[in-house]
Amino acid sequence: MKTAHRLALGLATVALWRTASDVAAATPTPSSPGREVALAPQPLATAGAPELPAELRKPGATLTLAQVVDIALGNSPLTRTSSRRARSAAADLGSQRGAYFPDIDLGASLARLRQPASDGSGDVTLTAYGPSLTLTYLLLDFGGREGKIEEARQALLAADWSHNATLHDVALAAQEAYFLYLDAKALLEAARTTLTQAQASLDAANVRHDAGVATIADVLQARTALAQAQLDAAGLEGQALAVRGALATAMGLRADIAFDVGSLPSEVPLERARPALDQLIESARLRRPDYAELRALAAKSAAHVGTVRAEGWPRLSLQAGVERNYIDSGLLTAHHDSWSAGMQLSLPLFHGLSPTYDLRRAREDAAAAKAQAEGYEQQVVLQVWTSYYALETASQRVRTSLALLESATQSEQVALGRYKEGVGTVLDLLSAQAALAGARAQEIQARSDWFVAAARLAHDAGALVPSEEIAVVTEEKK
Repeated sequence: MKTAHRLALGLATVALWRTASDVAAATPTPSSPGREVALAPQPLATAGAPELPAELRKPGATLTLAQVVDIALGNSPLTRTSSRRARSAAADLGSQRGAYFPDIDLGASLARLRQPASDGSGDVTLTAYGPSLTLTYLLLDFGGREGKIEEARQALLAADWSHNATLHDVALAAQEAYFLYLDAKALLEAARTTLTQAQASLDAANVRHDAGVATIADVLQARTALAQAQLDAAGLEGQALAVRGALATAMGLRADIAFDVGSLPSEVPLERARPALDQLIESARLRRPDYAELRALAAKSAAHVGTVRAEGWPRLSLQAGVERNYIDSGLLTAHHDSWSAGMQLSLPLFHGLSPTYDLRRAREDAAAAKAQAEGYEQQVVLQVWTSYYALETASQRVRTSLALLESATQSEQVALGRYKEGVGTVLDLLSAQAALAGARAQEIQARSDWFVAAARLAHDAGALVPSEEIAVVTEEKK
């Protein structure tokens, strides 16, 4: 017997030693601060990666603004996370509603007993076993269940509003990335136009130099301007590719995925009628999901006050049970049935000062949540106010940049004509071309800024989809 015990102890020691060795091997650590930890490469999670729809991957297909937003909403990890949280809150509400149903438990017991025989003849070994069924039903708790259910309901509303707010934020981010990419493409096209004009200036300088009416300095200055234009175009080309990757990421796709979009609309709907500022503010107060989320959280905190208050009131419960016990003595097996039913009243008398302070804390939390929601309303109004006048400023910049571009274009044409006729200098020509390049870039930037400002105003006013004045112009351009 001792040998068996020793053998079991030895096997247990070996098992513990192997377990400790496996744990140590499975948890590698750096050998020194300057050394990497030797870790096995993790498998790539490529299954189910978001991709563009098949019809949008065809050669020549271009994404519209509405398609960009729709893809972003469907692929974004943020929207997937917020939707799961809303579903979790819905499940919690269902769980809290379960308090209105009774608790029914099925049990079983098994016991081995040794006790003196009833006739005094010695000890008897018995086996007792049998099933049991119990029912417990809360009849009255003075609003405790109602309070918890209302808390869960308001938490679900808050999660739903949070999901909607996430959709709005993702849609805005996709719109901003979309117009930034259109802006980068337009700037690159403008740089190529400037490059063509710089080449024309160099050709004109070479013609005049070959004719003996211009010095080599004119050729060198024109060549320098051409090199600068080539450098600018190369930089904008890299920038456009980077912004394109950012747009793909905003749509929830890999940055290296192949797709294309249209071009920046050449016309901005400056004259389209927009709602008045007070209408936009009222729309934001009614439709902003982030503001509604805070109001739901405030209502949840108010419901929690009732839940905490109910903990100090009596609880009335119904309890019932039925049980069958079998007794097996080896010679005879018998059983007996028992049941019970009754009501239980529980009244908390004293639990220190915790209930008092719990109720006080719940009231203060509810007041703080309400104040936070009221304060956020002011932020909502300020955001609409700021976005509204940012769009007004963007509109004025569009008008001014158009006038500047027209003036710079005429100036460049005059300077080029004068230089070809021999009455102007190359410095005048290069200066006019530089001014035209700057005016062209400012006009493009003003147009893209206007569309971004319009998207932000729509977002701040509580709209999910792109505003009509944006969607109409971009769709007409396709």
